[in-house]
Amino acid sequence: MSDSSEYIPPKVWKWDKESGGRFANINRPIAGATHEKDLPVGKHPLQLYSLGTPNGIKVTILLEELLALGHTGAEYDAYLINIGEGQQFSSGFVEINPNSKIPALLDTSTDPSTRVFESGAILVYLAEKFNEFLPSDASARAECMSWLFWQMGSAPYLGGGFGHFYAYAPKKYEYPINRYAMEVKRQLDLLDKNLGEREYICGKEYNIADIAIHSWYGTLVLNNAYNSSEFLEVDSYKNVVRWAKQITERPAFKRGSLVNRKPNGPDDNAILERHDATDIKI
Repeated sequence: MSDSSEYIPPKVWKWDKESGGRFANINRPIAGATHEKDLPVGKHPLQLYSLGTPNGIKVTILLEELLALGHTGAEYDAYLINIGEGQQFSSGFVEINPNSKIPALLDTSTDPSTRVFESGAILVYLAEKFNEFLPSDASARAECMSWLFWQMGSAPYLGGGFGHFYAYAPKKYEYPINRYAMEVKRQLDLLDKNLGEREYICGKEYNIADIAIHSWYGTLVLNNAYNSSEFLEVDSYKNVVRWAKQITERPAFKRGSLVNRKPNGPDDNAILERHDATDIKI
C-alpha cells in the first residue's frame, strides 16, 4: 500500500514480502514447525509454555488462584516461549499446540498426558478439573461461558485490530484506526453497563470470565495499553475501572501476572520462568 495510490488486490494473493509492522518477522501464511526442538519438562503435574501477554497471564492467574485454595494438583512449571524469536514454531511446541500460539498446557497427571491449547479452553479445563471458578448451576454456568466466549471473540478487535493499527502498523491510517476504535469503545461501553449492575462480570462471584476479560480490558483501562488511554478515554468507563482495580488487589492476580515476562524496572518482580511458589516475590 502506498501513500499515492489505492491498493488494488491481485486476483490471487501471494506471500512475496513481509507485511511490515512489529511482528512481521514471525507472521507467515502456513502452519507447522519450522525447526526441531523438544520442550523442557519440569517436576510438576502441569507444564505451561507461555508468555506474559494478556492471553498468557489468564492461565498463570487461574493457577495461582487454585493454589491459593489449596489445590496442590495445580502446581505448575511455567516455561517462557519467546514468540519474537519464533519459539512457538518448534516441533515440541507444535506437538502441544498445532496453532503455534501461546499459551499451551500439558497435564502430565493424566495417562496419557493431556494437551490443551487456546487460553479459553485452558481456563475451562482447569476450572472443571478442580471444580473452581466455574458455576455448577446450569444458568450461571451458561452466563459464565457466554462472557468467556465473548472475550475470546471480542479481544481480537482490541489487540489484532485496534492495537495493531494504532500502535504496531508501519504507518497510521485513519480508516482502520477509526473502525477498530469504534468497536473497542462499544465493547467498553458494554462492559461498563454490565458492571454498573454487577460486582463481577457474571454477578457476585469472581470466575474465569473475569480472569479472561480482565487480562485484556483491565489491562487496557489501567495500564495504558497501546498508549491509548487518552485516545479511548478509558477513564470514562468508571465501572470497568472499579472492577479492574478490585481484581488487581487479589493476591493470586498479583502473583500470576508476574510470570513469564521480563521485569519492566527495578521495582518489578516479574520472572521469566516459574518452577516453585518461592520463585514469585511480592
